[in-house]
Amino acid sequence: MNKLYIKDFYLKSDITDESYIKNLPVVRALSKMGGFVFNKPVTFFVGENGSGKSTLLEALAVRSGMNAEGGGKNFNFATRSTESDLHNYIFIPKYVYETDSYFLRAESFYNVASNLDDLDIKRGYGGKSLHEQSHGESFMSLVQNRLVGGGLYIFDEPEAALSPTRQMSLLIEIERIVAENSQFIISTHSPILMAYPDAEIYEIKDDTIKLTAWEDTEHYQVTKQFLNNPEKMLRLLLE
Repeated sequence: MNKLYIKDFYLKSDITDESYIKNLPVVRALSKMGGFVFNKPVTFFVGENGSGKSTLLEALAVRSGMNAEGGGKNFNFATRSTESDLHNYIFIPKYVYETDSYFLRAESFYNVASNLDDLDIKRGYGGKSLHEQSHGESFMSLVQNRLVGGGLYIFDEPEAALSPTRQMSLLIEIERIVAENSQFIISTHSPILMAYPDAEIYEIKDDTIKLTAWEDTEHYQVTKQFLNNPEKMLRLLLE
């Protein structure tokens, strides 16, 4: 059985009224629940933009010792401090410690690549600068070379860098790394990634965090409706 490096987490105190995060749907849901329990080595958080899923993953990563803009625990650069203070309100009990970790967020991956260039670090990233590769190539190079297993890996919308074919390749890599006693926590809009077998998908909607079957997610249903009848969908959207 795979190790879970984050088995659960809790909101440890009331969030001040002055903080905008108090009104995020994910925080309102967690306030009702008190906490959250992970059951599988791969967990997806899905929901509309503004639901707070990226803010939650950022808080989990920072609370676990990773850099807010991305990278592992030895990254300490800050291009611009924009992270929320949600991590200050989260408590993560540690039952077993990971030997590796990485926080990948699509929106600041450029900053991570620049920091690696500044430090002249190429080993573990395919042997050449990530800036010398396309966005998708550099992301896959990181996954294939840097993520060594035995780790906690938090990905925020990785599909932003990947074509549908590359997303399928990522599923293969996740399976390989999970087999090396790893845990993934991923926020995504991609029905392809959500199809990972035996993952748990939690949909953030209407101030709830609900375990949802792949076929019941709004992302799957909307995509399926469009692909099944694009002419009708375009007519409804554009007329």
